[in-house]
Amino acid sequence: MRQTRLFSKTTKQTPHDADSVNARFLTQAGFVHQEMAGVYSWLPLGLRVLRKVEAIIRDEMDGLGAQEILMPALQPKEPWEKTDRWDTVDILFKIKSQTGKEYALGPTHEEIVTPLVGDFLRSYKDLPITVYQIQTKYRDELRAKSGVLRGREFGMKDLYSFHATQEDLEDFYQKALKAYARVYARCGVQAKVVEASGGDFTEKFSHEFQVITPAGEDKILTTENGTFAQNCEIATLREGDASPENGEPLACVTGVEVGNIFDLGCRFSEVFDVAFSDENGERHIAKMGCYGIGITRLVGTIVEALHDENGMRWPKSVAPYHVHLITINAKDEETLSRIQSAAEDVYAQLEKEGVEVLWDDRDVSPGEKFADADLIGLPLRLVISEKTLKEDSVEWKFRESKENELVKLQDIVENVGTWLAE
Repeated sequence: MRQTRLFSKTTKQTPHDADSVNARFLTQAGFVHQEMAGVYSWLPLGLRVLRKVEAIIRDEMDGLGAQEILMPALQPKEPWEKTDRWDTVDILFKIKSQTGKEYALGPTHEEIVTPLVGDFLRSYKDLPITVYQIQTKYRDELRAKSGVLRGREFGMKDLYSFHATQEDLEDFYQKALKAYARVYARCGVQAKVVEASGGDFTEKFSHEFQVITPAGEDKILTTENGTFAQNCEIATLREGDASPENGEPLACVTGVEVGNIFDLGCRFSEVFDVAFSDENGERHIAKMGCYGIGITRLVGTIVEALHDENGMRWPKSVAPYHVHLITINAKDEETLSRIQSAAEDVYAQLEKEGVEVLWDDRDVSPGEKFADADLIGLPLRLVISEKTLKEDSVEWKFRESKENELVKLQDIVENVGTWLAE
């Protein structure tokens, strides 16, 4: 993609209500555009990140044997009344149609997926059933804040599992927990698996996945080098106590919740009579698990966890483009033509090899190009200028590094390919 053709533009202005790093950088870099508090349009760069995160999640959910479906965002009132949640869920958007009928904009999908599965479940041979979706959710937040971390409209992946026995549910639960850990690692962030309380929502146990960053709203007891963590709201230990995992003193830190998993038991399946017959013909209510990842929140969390004072630092797995190619224009026409020709050649070769390249071909100052490159935060920057061409080379610099080096033009494609394969 040539930057002159990119729909969105960078801006030096900070949004007046940008109360978080992700709100500031995502907006300034042209990844998102705020339409109102808690509601964003995802622009080409931001949407590319979002789709890559979704692809990682799909890969891991498919690996669990789950099947993807898509349920409606607009939900009927009746199932919400049946679960006694129509008047008790305070963040539920309610809509009245011109016919007087009431609907909800779904903040979650237990009221839809449970009777849906019930329509197809007959025998124990049908179990387990695992389905997931990637869907837009809506929550009537009193105060949407922190950019895409807490919105009124947001993207989410939710997985639901249905089981014949508690043992089978717990076995799948552990597999899902490991798959979630892989999702976050592949997205370039470290997520703590936190013992949590789901309140009335969960039957037996639940876990949160927290990325430690000051932008979060949750307080977590954990150690720097360990995996043991507890949400401070339900902690059985106190700050300073020895971790049962490694003996290190527990510290209270701030985290962003990027996912959660629950043992729902029969909380919803009993309401909707989701039952099956066992091998003896006896009827049983299916047991349920629920597993959610806030996708747009995860994108914002990556920004919060991986940035510096100049902008974002995307991992190559989810960066909108792998390489930021920058040409520094020369004053005389002959040199300018050589720079353009070399850039055209590198751009074409990289794209032919499947490398995603954003080429800053704008007629602006080098300082503006470098500042925008840092703001956008692609993992690898390649600069072609009069100076580099004197060495038949390209300046090679990683976003997280302050050092750069010259790499021969003839070696660029091979070196980029080696880096991407690492």
